[in-house]
Amino acid sequence: MAKNQKQAEGPPRAMKEKRIVRDEERGHWNSKTEFILTLVGYAIGIGNVWRFPYLCYRSGGAAFLIPYILMVIFAGVPLFYMEILIGQFSSTGCTGMWRLVPLFKGAGIAQIIVNSYCMCYYSVIISYPIRMMSYCFFAKVPWISCDNSWNTEACVVAEHISSGGNSSDIIVTSSDEFFHISDIGGIVWEQLVCSIVVWIIVYFCVMGGVKSVGKVVYFTAPFPYILLFILFLRGVTLPGAWSGIKYFVYPEWKYLLDLKVWADASIQMFFGLGPGWGGLINMASFNNFRNNAKLDTYLVISINVFTSFFAGLVVFSVLGFLSEKSGVPVENVATGGAGLAFIAYPEALALMPIPQLWALMFFFMLFLLGVSTVFVILESFVSSILDEWMWARNYKWQLTLCTCITFLALSSVMCTNAGMFILQLLDWYSSAIAVICICLVEIIMVSWIYGTKNFMMDVEFMLGKRPSLYWQILWQWITPIVIIFILIMSIAFIRTITYNDIPYPSWAIILGWCSFVSSVMFIPLYIINIMIQKRATFKESMQKRLKPLDWTPGDPKDREEYSAFRRQRRMPDFMSETDVESSR
Repeated sequence: MAKNQKQAEGPPRAMKEKRIVRDEERGHWNSKTEFILTLVGYAIGIGNVWRFPYLCYRSGGAAFLIPYILMVIFAGVPLFYMEILIGQFSSTGCTGMWRLVPLFKGAGIAQIIVNSYCMCYYSVIISYPIRMMSYCFFAKVPWISCDNSWNTEACVVAEHISSGGNSSDIIVTSSDEFFHISDIGGIVWEQLVCSIVVWIIVYFCVMGGVKSVGKVVYFTAPFPYILLFILFLRGVTLPGAWSGIKYFVYPEWKYLLDLKVWADASIQMFFGLGPGWGGLINMASFNNFRNNAKLDTYLVISINVFTSFFAGLVVFSVLGFLSEKSGVPVENVATGGAGLAFIAYPEALALMPIPQLWALMFFFMLFLLGVSTVFVILESFVSSILDEWMWARNYKWQLTLCTCITFLALSSVMCTNAGMFILQLLDWYSSAIAVICICLVEIIMVSWIYGTKNFMMDVEFMLGKRPSLYWQILWQWITPIVIIFILIMSIAFIRTITYNDIPYPSWAIILGWCSFVSSVMFIPLYIINIMIQKRATFKESMQKRLKPLDWTPGDPKDREEYSAFRRQRRMPDFMSETDVESSR
């Protein structure tokens, strides 16, 4: 009876095979030039102008280049190259790449959340240059004098600081009071309008995917260099310029013994080159399958490092001029972040003939540097959704529009008078350390779980040449150790956050750390969730999810050749049963 009942029930159902449906309309770059320009626009942003020069000056001048270059060589270059190879091989973005080891897909979710934070505050950052550019069409730029309604009795014009009273008097420059125009609370409507303008521009540039982005970067990537070079020529001809440049480049070797300097160098490398954010992988996913990724890596990173140092010369030549005119030492004039871009530098420009022209050029350059980065972040975000949800692929422009509107609404909280406090809090906590954690998971996934030899064999199939032993040593040993060191140093030596000399309250710092936890927590949570939903023993479930899921090229022809390539070397096939059937 029991036997007959068992026969009636039929054989046990096979476990449902997950089918990966490729997006055939994903698109490709029209040329290699588009890809290079997009990478340059992505990797080179506002941080190269307002973060790197100040870090370099504060951390020993030219001596800072030693830890920075070492971080670039041993962490930046291997991660950059590896991410381009991953994206180019798999033709998928920052969520699909985790098919390499499905257990770590939570890191892809973390990348999306980090990019969400970054899009919110970065879009507000590049709205400031638009607002400042609007003032350049006034007969007199408003930050040049203390005769405005918002100025206080403590206000002093920069060139009158040396004769502004006793050294014990509290004085504030006119540009400082202009930038911090109101008390905390309330919407700054001019800023909100500028933020809306930013998102309108971004949407129309990205709505066509890589086809539209690839055309826009022909202007947004190279033109800032023209403006930067003009500003350099003007800066070095100003009185006092060379004293400012001296402060910037003069090496102080004692700083090499300070671990905080090494932590700063490593964080700047992650912000400057962009590994771990997902943008590199996503942009490379639109590449030709046989593209020479190593050449792209060396070229873009070299341009990035050069731009950072060159921008420092531009900035400090003008700060030297400000020091000469105001009588204040360069070390007291120099500042970092928004203070450098929107207070100190405009203050110096206001002392030049025709300040509107030079200010317009400077702020337009900042906008172009920033908006190129937002293009890539937004496209990565949208592509990640399209890679995961097939139904959304027919509604790409609608999805892009909804994404822009959503992030405009979320970022509007930073268009208040307290906006800069919120912006810096997110910039300080939400992204930097989270990206380092993601990179650590990424390098462990490729080098130690999937295996460096397997990865190098994939590269050999794709490019026709196996990477040298040098890359194997970097990916498997040196880069993971360096990233662990960077992570420890970044947490141990994180500086106390202040803005405009105002320390943040404890509850705000707790919120900042919560923004960090809100992304990286998905790495362990996803693993726990998979273990809870397991359909087999714990060991079998782990073994299955530590193996690749459809880790194959995107093009059907390349996929078939890759399968034959692996069979020839007697390696296991990484295609699901469904894909194997469809490729025969």
